[in-house]
Amino acid sequence: MKPGKSVAIFGSTGSIGRNTLEVIRQHEGFEVAALSAAGNVALLAKQCVEFEPRYAVLADAARADELRERLRAAGLATEVLAGASELVRIASAPEIDIVMAAIVGAAGLESTLSAIRAGKKVLLANKEALVMAGELCMAEARSSGSLLIPVDSEHNAIFQCLPHCEKALGPTQTRHVRKMVLTCSGGPFLHLPAERFDAVTPEQATRHPKWDMGAKISVDSATLMNKGLEVIEACHLFGMAADRVEVLIHPQSVVHSMVHFNDGSVLAQLGAPDMRIPIASALAWPGRIPSGAEQIDLAGEGPLEFLPPDLERFPCLGLGLAAARQKGLAPVALNAANEVAVQAFLEGRMEFSRIPRLIEKVCTTMPCGSPDSLAIILEADRLARTHARELLRQCR
Repeated sequence: MKPGKSVAIFGSTGSIGRNTLEVIRQHEGFEVAALSAAGNVALLAKQCVEFEPRYAVLADAARADELRERLRAAGLATEVLAGASELVRIASAPEIDIVMAAIVGAAGLESTLSAIRAGKKVLLANKEALVMAGELCMAEARSSGSLLIPVDSEHNAIFQCLPHCEKALGPTQTRHVRKMVLTCSGGPFLHLPAERFDAVTPEQATRHPKWDMGAKISVDSATLMNKGLEVIEACHLFGMAADRVEVLIHPQSVVHSMVHFNDGSVLAQLGAPDMRIPIASALAWPGRIPSGAEQIDLAGEGPLEFLPPDLERFPCLGLGLAAARQKGLAPVALNAANEVAVQAFLEGRMEFSRIPRLIEKVCTTMPCGSPDSLAIILEADRLARTHARELLRQCR
C-alpha cells in the first residue's frame, strides 16, 4: 500500500462508515479527505473534528448551516457541501484516490457511478448500485479501469478467493469457477414459525444474532431479501449467471462465502463476523493490514452448519432469485419496492409478513425493459416506488 492514500467515505455515520474510520484510526497510510452523512449532524461534526477532512457533505441541505456553525466553532477549515450533486462531484474529484461507497439504498447509486467513471478504487458497500445498475456500473468500470472491491462480507470473501486482479473484474478471475456460494446466517427468525411473522416488531427484526448493522439492512437480513440482493450483485460483479450463484444458511457466520472450481476444489474465506475484516481487506488490497477484529478460534466454535434456505418461509429470497434470473429492470423494481416496504415496516405502517407480498405485487405489475441508461433506471425506480406507496395506501 502506498502512503497517503486519500479516502472519501460516503455514509460515514452509518455502520460501515464508522467501522471504516475505526480501521483507518489504526493506520497512518490513509488520509480522510471527505465524509458524508444523510442528516446526523452531531456525529458528522465529531468525525470532522477528529479527521479534519477537506470536505463534509450533508444530504439534508437544510442542516448544512448547522454543520458549518459546529465546524467553525471548532476552528476547522472543512468545506461543508449539501445535496446529492455535491456527492457526485466529490466522488470524481482528482484529489480522491479511494471512495468508500456506504450510502444505504438507491440514494448511493449516482455518487458510486461517478466514482467508477472517474476510475477510482471503489470500495462497494452499497449493493443497490449493482442491483439497480449492474450492467452500467461494470461497463463503466471496464472503460475507466476502476477497481471495484466489494465490502459486503460475502462478496469480499469471494473476491479474496479469486485470482488477484489489478483492474476491473473479468473472465480471467472466473474462467475456472463452476459456481459461487453466498452464506447466510438466517437472521433472527431462522427458527421462528411463519405463523408468528405477523407479530414481529421492528425492534425484533433489527436485532441480528451475529452482525451489528443499520436498521434497513437488518430487516433485509431478517426477511432474507439481503441475500436475494446479494445474488444479483454477485452476478454483475463476477459475471456469473444466476443459476451459478447459490445460497446456503450458515448460522455460525464463520464461513463468509465459497467458490467452487472446475477441478473440484472449493475455496472459502473464514473470519469472525466483524465488518472491519472485509473493510481492512478492501482498503489495503492487494496488501493486508490489521483490522482490529478478533481472531477466530475454530476449536472453540463448535460444529459449523450448512442448510438450504426455506423459500416458503422466506419468500423475499425467492423474489430476489427470480429478479436475478429475469434481469433487465426487474432488480430495479425489486429494490425500490423493498425499500418502500421496509421503511413502512420500520415506521409501524405495515406488518413484517406483508413485506414480501407488497414487493411481489410491484414486481409482477411493473413493465419489462432494459437498463440501458441511468435515466431509464431512475425512472423505473421512481415508478416502482410510486406503485408501492399506492399499494400501501390502498391497504390502510
